[in-house]
Amino acid sequence: MSNIVEEFNDYRERMNEKILGDNNKIIKRIFNLDTNAYQAGALDVKTKELLGLVASTVLRCDDCIRYHMETCHKEGLKKEEVVEALSIATLVGGTIVIPHLRRAYEFWDALEAQVK
Repeated sequence: MSNIVEEFNDYRERMNEKILGDNNKIIKRIFNLDTNAYQAGALDVKTKELLGLVASTVLRCDDCIRYHMETCHKEGLKKEEVVEALSIATLVGGTIVIPHLRRAYEFWDALEAQVK
């Protein structure tokens, strides 16, 4: 079985370097805004990542879901916490997000397998 976590991170890093290498001021500012939005503030990083995960799931963005799930994992969130956030996303997004929910579970399992 291929390592979906490694493949995702390699692709993301490679393409982000390519995108940022064009030195477009607007794109760089959007990337910077995204990075800064998830820093600790009135809300802690874990809460912000769960919010990002829910929004990404409702918007059906698998790349964003993977990104937020990996950060949630690195921040020490438990599967139960992530699943609870995903349950809210499924409630809000409806049954159309179920395929993304399946891929989210698959990605979490891959993250967990890396630790073992």
